[in-house]
Amino acid sequence: MERLASSNYKSSVDSLPNMKSDQNVITKLALAETATDAASKFNSSKWVKLNVGGKVYVTTLCTLVSKEPDSMLARMFSQDGMLPSEQDEQGAYLIDRSAHYFEPIINYLRHGQLIVDANVSLEGVLEEARFFGIYSLISQLEPQLAQISRSLDDVPLTRKDVIKALIQTPHASELRFQGVNLAGADLRKLDFRNINFKYACMQRCNLSHANLTYCCLERTDLAYANLECSQLVSVKGLCANMEGANLRGCNFEDPTGVRTNLEGVNLKGACLESSNMAGINLRVANLKDANMKNCNLRSAVLAGADLERCNLSGSDLQEANLRGANLKDAELTLMVTPLHMAQAIR
Repeated sequence: MERLASSNYKSSVDSLPNMKSDQNVITKLALAETATDAASKFNSSKWVKLNVGGKVYVTTLCTLVSKEPDSMLARMFSQDGMLPSEQDEQGAYLIDRSAHYFEPIINYLRHGQLIVDANVSLEGVLEEARFFGIYSLISQLEPQLAQISRSLDDVPLTRKDVIKALIQTPHASELRFQGVNLAGADLRKLDFRNINFKYACMQRCNLSHANLTYCCLERTDLAYANLECSQLVSVKGLCANMEGANLRGCNFEDPTGVRTNLEGVNLKGACLESSNMAGINLRVANLKDANMKNCNLRSAVLAGADLERCNLSGSDLQEANLRGANLKDAELTLMVTPLHMAQAIR
């Protein structure tokens, strides 16, 4: 009897692995059935509705899943991912985001191309792409926006921009255009008195007949700018670049006796014909090949200036300081007053 009981117990024990194996098979079958149900429920060809910010979009699960399988939209409808959100009365899944910026995203998921209307901000589309986790679109938009930002920084101000700034700034307030890009701007006949243009880019600007009295032009780039007949009374233009600029008929003399300071300025090839430059400080300036015919340079400081091949014919250099100036091949005919040795020409 005891042997029979022992035998039965042993048989039961020996059958346990088979029971465990059967249980594993049952579990696997159950999981497979669940996966099949999930796949059936969210078949890739199935059409779904998305209610984004009140606007309903109809698309397929394939569109939501295939392009960006790791996105929030894909995980909403995958069997091991997030649960879909609540549905509205029409069965559309509710998503509390802006439809304005979602439309380019759903179209991108459909055909792989980002097409944005003119009235849609790329920054808004980028934020939505970040929210939904559309990483291929994020990597496309971020460099594009960075390039646009850099391009906008490089765009010069226009005449309209400058006039707006002048109008909006009270006369007693200081207005600075320091370091601003004004290249090529049409700034004719405008009143810029006392304005700071230090380090500004004003290449090829049209400043003819403009009033730049008491302006700061220190290290300003005015290469090939047109300043014909402009007022440059007592400007501070230390080391400014005026190469090739047109300064014909300009007035630099301040009746109060304050000197215009253009020390170290680059006026190579510039035209200064018939300008009133009495008392101007052009110490160590580059005036190679400059046209300075018929200029009033009385009491001007040209010490150490490079006047090689400079045309000074007909100019008035009475009491001008030319100590150490380079006058090699300079044109000095028809001078209003003769030069004296005391002016130390070499």
